[in-house]
Amino acid sequence: MKSLATLSTGEVFPGAKSYKKLEAKLSQLQYLNRHKTKFSNNWKKAQLKIAQLHNRIANIRRDTLHKRAYLLG
Repeated sequence: MKSLATLSTGEVFPGAKSYKKLEAKLSQLQYLNRHKTKFSNNWKKAQLKIAQLHNRIANIRRDTLHKRAYLLG
């Protein structure tokens, strides 16, 4: 997503770059989990960390949208 919103006046509101900032960490976690035995305890712990990071990315996007909603409405 390049921008959160663009008004008819041409004013552009930048979006959160949460994925770009955390992409390297996500990649590292997924890389480390790649060779673990599926459904082992260590695999489950690694999957939980990956899920938490995805949740953090989603929360950053949601927070940005919530904070900027008053500008758009």
